Amino acid sequence: EELIATLVHSVSKGGNLIMNVGPTGRGLFDSRALAKLDDFAAWMKLNGRSVYGCTEAPDGFKAPENTLLTYSPQTGKLYIHLLVYPGKALAVDFGGRIAYAQFLHDASELQVRKTPQTAEQRLYKHGGEDLWQIQLPATCPAVVNPVIEVVLR
Repeated sequence: EELIATLVHSVSKGGNLIMNVGPTGRGLFDSRALAKLDDFAAWMKLNGRSVYGCTEAPDGFKAPENTLLTYSPQTGKLYIHLLVYPGKALAVDFGGRIAYAQFLHDASELQVRKTPQTAEQRLYKHGGEDLWQIQLPATCPAVVNPVIEVVLR
């Protein structure tokens, strides 16, 4: 999880990551390093679109709490990396710009809904802007750091 979060953090800032894995004195790769690389490769097989060719999100997109954002300039898609699973919904400030959302690992569609504000939220937090939530399953999918792929309007 830490390696994946480090990679995504680098990409979300417009950078990249080089992992330094070298052989042992006998010229073989350590079994622990190979196991970590296998885990990393399995995550990339499902979520590579959120990393390859991606960079930081455009101005105006604020990452929700406990997430990182990456963006593909070629496809115009935004990726929300869930570092901590938020439960049944993820509040986003840019919900009105979402045309479609899905989990990247299995392509399951996620509903995006406008939610009413309380008077306190209107006064202290969000002004007159609408609040939006991406509806999520109650339990976290059985993948490390799930990624939401967002098609923007």
